[in-house]
Amino acid sequence: MSALLLVLISIVAFLIAYVTYGAWLSKQWGIDDSKPTPAHTRGDGVDYVPASSAVLLGHHFASIAGAGPIVGPIAAAIFGWIPVLLWIIVGSIFFGGVQDYSSLFASIRHDGKSIGEVIQANMGAKGKKLFSVFAWLTLLLVVAAFTNIVANTFVSVPAAGTASLLFIVVAVGFGNLVYRRGFSLKIGSVIGVALLLACIALGNMFPLVLSRNVWIAFLLVYIAIASVTPVWILLQPRDYLNAYLLYAMLAGAVLGLLISRPTLQLEGYMGFNVGGQYLFPMLFITVACGAISGFHSLVGSGTSSKQLTKESDAKIVGYGGMLIEGVLATIAIITAAYVAGPRLTELLADGGPVNVFSDGIGVFMTSFGIPFEIGKSFVALAVSAFALTSLDTATRLGRFILQEYFEPEDPTEKKPIFTNMYAATGVTVVLGGLLAVTSWDLIWPIFGSANQLLAALALMAVAVWLKKANKGYKMFIGPIVFMFAATLVALFFLARTNLIAQNWILVVFPVVLFVLAIILLVEGFGILFKTEAPEQK
Repeated sequence: MSALLLVLISIVAFLIAYVTYGAWLSKQWGIDDSKPTPAHTRGDGVDYVPASSAVLLGHHFASIAGAGPIVGPIAAAIFGWIPVLLWIIVGSIFFGGVQDYSSLFASIRHDGKSIGEVIQANMGAKGKKLFSVFAWLTLLLVVAAFTNIVANTFVSVPAAGTASLLFIVVAVGFGNLVYRRGFSLKIGSVIGVALLLACIALGNMFPLVLSRNVWIAFLLVYIAIASVTPVWILLQPRDYLNAYLLYAMLAGAVLGLLISRPTLQLEGYMGFNVGGQYLFPMLFITVACGAISGFHSLVGSGTSSKQLTKESDAKIVGYGGMLIEGVLATIAIITAAYVAGPRLTELLADGGPVNVFSDGIGVFMTSFGIPFEIGKSFVALAVSAFALTSLDTATRLGRFILQEYFEPEDPTEKKPIFTNMYAATGVTVVLGGLLAVTSWDLIWPIFGSANQLLAALALMAVAVWLKKANKGYKMFIGPIVFMFAATLVALFFLARTNLIAQNWILVVFPVVLFVLAIILLVEGFGILFKTEAPEQK
């Protein structure tokens, strides 16, 4: 099977979906640019900061993508490339895209508040408290999984570690010049991209060789600092420049596919039961961010909604961002299918799925003259940059959730310690770091299950709000039922497996998440399937 044909099919499908289904969703929900967004009504120069759609798309995509759309599809390749690719396309259009767009829209209609606050407004304080606990536990798994994956990548591709450190410096300088000194965005972009190329070159000249544990310690310190700094210092500029890394990486991959015309070496379908893992539910859990991800709803309602300049930008940022991630996930499964066999096992053992992806795209780039080592380092840098963004965004969101959770209803009451941004950040980083020292392949299934269950809860929360507001919500019913079914079954399997293996902490997580989800499911369905609902303007 031609790899190029598969990429072209996915791109065409996503473009058609964006123009047709995306427009239909906008009409159903009543997107209205005459309504001011929270970035303007609550602007504070720290979290609520208006950004152009181009800058915000870069931030949002880098935050939601991370290594997720690469790790998930490659890990799910054990079932064959056909079911993985079908789920990426269908999931991105009708599941993930709908969740990302709607959660972003719901947040801006609730003053830029998180999905937890949307739940409180429409399902009550109890629902919000339960969801907040669920979301925070999921964010701990995000921190653990992505810290582990980035550290492994820097160990297997040391040049990417050096380049990533230099990139942080470039991003801070870019943010200071453009956002505080009025430097031209266009000129600054050209200079920023040139400096990115210089970072890659210096990374290959001076690779930084450190142990995995040292990298983990560095990453934890980095995300603790990055998550409490104003968004214009690092978050916005780095994510904006990250977008250029993404576009260059995707362009390089597609150009390499055009020239080399590789054929897939992996079987299209490997069976329903592969090594004791069942296609349902594990395929839909393992692919994770490549098709739908609850983490996206936290990003959209936690940071992106606070930066939207106008409501119509939510379509390109939310729905468009998910479809771009679908393209990246498609390329990821192609790289796994291309290097399938003994080499795939070797690359997975030495650096994990990101190493597989970097190696595959590096090979594609050699077809138009890019040396393999430079191409591989560039791809590893790009993926690591996305993962770093997801890491500090997850930590920032964990901080937001804890602060909201412990905020007293009576403003005259003494505030608990976790309403302090530094305390809330610290506990999130420390607990996430303790989980990070385990292996990524142990964390990923638990993360995937929690992540997809979070997506089901976010879909349900938005559907309840839309129903109460007398707006279209029936496009949510199918995705909600399917995601709850897949994730609850997966959590049961994972709890049983880890119980047998006596991985006690990885038993507790699935059980707690399962119980919280059932309670929220009952409350949400009780509202969603009532024959009548009170109107809310």
